[in-house]
Amino acid sequence: MIEIKNLSKSFGRKKVFDNFELKVDKGDRAAILSPSGSGKTTLFRIIAGLDKKFSGSCLVNGKISYMFQEDRLFPNSTILENLLAVTTNTAKASQLLSDMELLEAENVFPATLSGGMKRRCALARALSADFDILLLDEPFTGLDEELKIRVAEKVRKRTSDKTLLLITHSEEEAKLLDCNITYLN
Repeated sequence: MIEIKNLSKSFGRKKVFDNFELKVDKGDRAAILSPSGSGKTTLFRIIAGLDKKFSGSCLVNGKISYMFQEDRLFPNSTILENLLAVTTNTAKASQLLSDMELLEAENVFPATLSGGMKRRCALARALSADFDILLLDEPFTGLDEELKIRVAEKVRKRTSDKTLLLITHSEEEAKLLDCNITYLN
């Protein structure tokens, strides 16, 4: 569960949030949509506890796994090793790579992958962790439409009993993950 009350946050004179409120109950799926620069990633950083300079309250009940907007893969580790950095379950990691259509690349280093492959690896790593709440910041960047649909189906199945919060610019992507949509101004 995530409950945000009276959240206010500024960067200098730029006010990002002014008494913002959000509640995501356990097991809910929510998508945050708004234009670039409106505070979506800042909101995730606050929820994840990475940004503590705000007023108001942010209560999070559960373990978080966070897929950042950037891939943040370990360059000197293979794709499989990137997943094993957050789980000791090799079978689970291999299955997630299969789900993300990356199994053939499990022994490859990130530098040799396309942008879409890196995104899927980062997504597989986030899904590898032990979590109650999954934060996904633009997880489908670089994926063509057919691949996006297949990957979203795997994510939806793997998170059916979890709380999911998605940042996207696309209502279609929110619908692919069965998310309720919240618009930021």
